[in-house]
Amino acid sequence: MPPEAAAPAVDPRHPKLFADVTQALWDLEDGASIAVGGFGLCGNPEACIEAIGRRGARELTIISNNCGNQGRGLALLLQRRQVARVICSFVGGNPDLETQMLAGEVEVQLNPQGTLAERLRAGGAGIPAFFTPTGASTVVAEGKEVRDFEGRPCVLETALRPDFAIVRAEIGDPLGNLRFYRTARNFNPLAAMAAKVTVVEVDRLVGVGELEPDDIHLPGIFVQRVVHVPEHVDFIEYRTTREADA
Repeated sequence: MPPEAAAPAVDPRHPKLFADVTQALWDLEDGASIAVGGFGLCGNPEACIEAIGRRGARELTIISNNCGNQGRGLALLLQRRQVARVICSFVGGNPDLETQMLAGEVEVQLNPQGTLAERLRAGGAGIPAFFTPTGASTVVAEGKEVRDFEGRPCVLETALRPDFAIVRAEIGDPLGNLRFYRTARNFNPLAAMAAKVTVVEVDRLVGVGELEPDDIHLPGIFVQRVVHVPEHVDFIEYRTTREADA
């Protein structure tokens, strides 16, 4: 059970700017749903994940492409038994999630990857549900409404509107305008758009107006809290190869 906490003091000139991730997540409670940016270990909000682990909030619902990998990233929360439910598109490479899923300790809802992305995008766009042909006539469609459009069966999928999102950006300003680093953009903007409260950790904090409007990947209207986190571990997923035959 996370400790009771009062809202931290913020600079009235920059009310979105927080001193650290612990303060930015001050109101995260047991049972919260959290969308998390990242793909594998690329673009993970490492500091926010560690802060949630320290806070000790339990019975969490995690919405993430894969909820950690190789025992790292979001796997930290699984190892600490803080997660009750995962909405994701990939379990392979995550032995913590696999073990707890097979033991019935964590509920896992698998979505096709594009469907998961669209559920988050729909949540941010105010679209409550949508039909997609992906997953029709498979186990993905079980228990869901299916309707034909132009002769193709389509599955009704609902939008995701989590309580929180934790994301990471390369550059941000105090208003929450963000720029992501190459493929580390991945699920980060979608998670940020969908959530009721978005907490972003930025590698580099710049002043208001330093980001050119055309260089902004995500406008600050989708971000409520900004933390400058200049240092990250940046775990790398290695590909093992062998020398080619002569």
